[in-house]
Amino acid sequence: MQQHILIIGAGFAGVWSALSAARLLDQYARKDIAVSVLAPQPELRIRPRFYESDVHSLKAPVGELFKAVGVEFIRGIAQHIDVESKSVGYLDDEGRRQHLGYDRLILAAGSHVARPDLPGLADHAFDVDQLESAARLERHLASLASRPDSTARNTVVVAGGGFTGIETATEMPARLRAILGDNAQARVIIVDRGQHVGAALGEGITPSIIAASEQCGVQWRVNSSVVGVDANGVTLDNGDRIEASTVIWTVGVRASNLTEQIPGERDRQGRLRVDPHLKVIGQPHIYASGDMAWAAADELGNHALMTCQHAIPLGRHSGNNAVADLLGVAPVVYRQPKYVTCLDLGDWGAAYSEGWERELKLHGSEGKALKRQINTEWIYPPIADRSLALAAADPLIPIVA
Repeated sequence: MQQHILIIGAGFAGVWSALSAARLLDQYARKDIAVSVLAPQPELRIRPRFYESDVHSLKAPVGELFKAVGVEFIRGIAQHIDVESKSVGYLDDEGRRQHLGYDRLILAAGSHVARPDLPGLADHAFDVDQLESAARLERHLASLASRPDSTARNTVVVAGGGFTGIETATEMPARLRAILGDNAQARVIIVDRGQHVGAALGEGITPSIIAASEQCGVQWRVNSSVVGVDANGVTLDNGDRIEASTVIWTVGVRASNLTEQIPGERDRQGRLRVDPHLKVIGQPHIYASGDMAWAAADELGNHALMTCQHAIPLGRHSGNNAVADLLGVAPVVYRQPKYVTCLDLGDWGAAYSEGWERELKLHGSEGKALKRQINTEWIYPPIADRSLALAAADPLIPIVA
C-alpha cells in the first residue's frame, strides 16, 4: 500500500518541504510514497514584498514545478486535523467537505497578523499580511486621488515599528506621490511602543532607519500605541489623535490556528515546539515547518524567526525528514546559525546586517542592490526543471552564503 506525506500550505515552507521530500524519494528511487500539497491555490505568494505596489504580481505559480518533481497539488482549505485517525478535513474549491489520510503530516500553513480587539481595528485598519489584504490597501490608496485634499487624506499611520512596519512606511511616501502628485502634502507616521526610533531592530541598524526616515519624510511617534481606529484616524494611548484616512496595522504575528488542534507545547506566537528534526514534540507522525515551527536555530538559544529566511531551510529539512522517517534512514538536524537582515528603506536604500546583534554591513544604495536581489531572485522557487529543483532542495544547502 502506498504511503502518504501530506503538506498543508504552499508558502515558502510548504513548497520547499515538497521539493525536499521529492528529492529524498528520488535518491532512494522510491515510488511507494506519495507527496501531496494541500493549499487554496497552486502559487507561492511572495509575502515579504507585500509592502510594495502592484501586489497582484507578487506570486509565483508552482503547479508545473510540482508536476515536474512528482508532487500532487490538492486545491482546498484545511479545517480540521484528527491526530488519532491521521486525517485532515478540508473544503475543496467547490466548497465541499473532503478528507485526506496521511502517514506523515507537515504543517506549513504559515501565519497571520495578530489583530487584537481594539475599537474600530477590524472595520477601519488595513494590513499587508496577505495578498488579498495588501490588494485591498492598494485599491484604497488609489481611491485617495478622487477625494478632496485634506490632512486626513494625505496621512498614513503605520501602527508598529518592526520590520514590516518600517518597510511599509518608508515605501509609502513614493507610493503616495505616484497617486496624489508630487505637490501633495503627504504625511507618513509610524506609531511604535518602543522607546526610540527603530528600537525593535537594534542599535546597529538604527542610524540607517533614522536617516531613511528623515529623507523619506517618515515621522515617528515612539513610546506610543494605537488604542482606537475609526474612519478618520487613530487615537493613541495618551489621548492624542491623528487624523488619517489610511491606517495600516503591522503589530504582531501568530502561527496558523491549525496549531491549536495539535496537542503540544506552543510559544507566545502559537508555534508548535519541535525537536531538532522538526517533528512536533509528542507527535510521532507530525512535523511543523516555517512559521508554525518553534525551532532552535543554533545551540546558543536562538530560535528561527517567522521569515522566509528561516522558512526555506525549515522546509528543506521537514520534507527531507518526513521521508527519512518513513524510509527508516537518518534524518538531518535543523540548524541555521547564520542570521542576517536586509531592511528595505524606501528611496534612501536598505540596511544589511549580520548576526543576532545585527551588525551593520551594507547601507544605502549598496544595501538596496542586495535587497533587490533577495526580493526578486533568491526567495523565488526554482523553475519547473526536475533536476534543478531537486538539487536546490538539499537541506544542507545554506540559504545565506
